[in-house]
Amino acid sequence: MSTPEVSLPTDIRITFGMIVLNGEPFLRYNLRGLYPYAHEIIVVEGAAPGACNIADPQGHSRDGTLAILRRFKEEEDPEDKLIIVTAEDEGYPDGFWPGEKDEQSRAYAKRASGNYLWQVDVDEFYRSEDIETVIALLHGEADITAVSFRQITFWGGFDYTAEGWYLRRGAATYHRLFQWGPGFDYVSHRPPTVHDDRARDLRQLRWFDDRAMAARGIYLYHYSLLLPKQVEEKCDYYQNAEWAQRVGALAWAQQVFGELRRPFRVHNMYRYPSWLERYRGDHPQQILQMRSDIVDGRLPVELRRSDDIERLLNSIWYPAARFFVKQASVVDLAVYHLLCGMRKYRFLHRPLSALRRLVRRWAF
Repeated sequence: MSTPEVSLPTDIRITFGMIVLNGEPFLRYNLRGLYPYAHEIIVVEGAAPGACNIADPQGHSRDGTLAILRRFKEEEDPEDKLIIVTAEDEGYPDGFWPGEKDEQSRAYAKRASGNYLWQVDVDEFYRSEDIETVIALLHGEADITAVSFRQITFWGGFDYTAEGWYLRRGAATYHRLFQWGPGFDYVSHRPPTVHDDRARDLRQLRWFDDRAMAARGIYLYHYSLLLPKQVEEKCDYYQNAEWAQRVGALAWAQQVFGELRRPFRVHNMYRYPSWLERYRGDHPQQILQMRSDIVDGRLPVELRRSDDIERLLNSIWYPAARFFVKQASVVDLAVYHLLCGMRKYRFLHRPLSALRRLVRRWAF
């Protein structure tokens, strides 16, 4: 499949960096969406130790992701933009990456030859016109050092989104785009942090945050909770990864994502109240193509049933209850910011934390 030609300013050279394990069915669509705007796309494939349950014995994807990458390289990369990196390329013969994503992120960062580094997960998409707006922004304001985006989380289908307290506390903000050059350092994956050649955090310099991008109508479209296979694998990883240790994640995948038993714990950070909403906005072009391929049978993918979601959203009680849970989130957010601003006053931590727990239980 050919990709459209796009005229780009010569001073903007974007290296897209992606970590992927079991990237189907998103991978080829994501690459096609990025390709016209890329100076290069560096994809780091393979598993960290916490993902051993969802990898093959050699540390690679179980769904053919590596073969699909190589086929894309052969068939859809006329400008030689795609670079594929595995753990073996970095001297790890068992195929597994050490650590938890920092090493993988640094593997693409150290190979980057562009003057901007744009981190992308395989289930994160952007509208083409939004990428073009970002490029024009970088071209017009060369002192911008970092850009963050507000995500829209899709849940169980293309027509539904999840929102909640955890996301409203700041987790919906994704740090994704950074200046890049000689001497720059990819410091950490959680949260994504890049320092310049003077060891300065780029988000402490000229940072365009998610509010600035949302004001321009630019979002990150995150299809992270779309498909049963995808959600089960994510939850297996979160339950077993040492950094997360999210006990009960697989039970949540079955009982909430699969059966919708707790409709105010729909986000996979299930300690916090969350809810479903109907989505009526646009989708990125490549997601529309993927959706069409699924509907027409060209892409065999198991979708989640939607009849239970429709019944919930069309009920009288759920929108009414959702209103009150949203209002309670205002209290939670106020207390959260108060706690953050009063960390030095330790005697206030216990009563304020108790208030947050009380509000959270009330909004169950």
